[in-house]
Amino acid sequence: MNKNFWKWHLRKNNLHKDKIRANFHEREVWFASLGVNLGFEQDGKGKEFLRPVVVVKKFNNEIFWGIPTTKKEKTGIFYFRFLYKENDSTTAILSQLRLMDSKRLKYQIGAIEENDFAYMKRRIISFLE
Repeated sequence: MNKNFWKWHLRKNNLHKDKIRANFHEREVWFASLGVNLGFEQDGKGKEFLRPVVVVKKFNNEIFWGIPTTKKEKTGIFYFRFLYKENDSTTAILSQLRLMDSKRLKYQIGAIEENDFAYMKRRIISFLE
């Protein structure tokens, strides 16, 4: 697959210059500009390189830990399937937890239920043991 890194770098440069930051909270699902990445890392799609991410841990108004999601049904210890709005399930790719700047966030599309969120966090913590 041919990836257009140059197009992403132009978009990333504009995001970096942007002064506006989203007002976000833990448990929320946002479309975020993830860009074009290497190998099996999840890429964003479309002209803004967007992909839904779950806000796992907010450190301050600028940075957070986020997890990219996919609509594909995936199973195994590195995946967590959940609903973030009525009848709309998705899979969080737990192994791709990453630090993100809030400038990447475009718009909120939902939130994960509190019980699901707590279970997902326990699953993430288990990777560190």
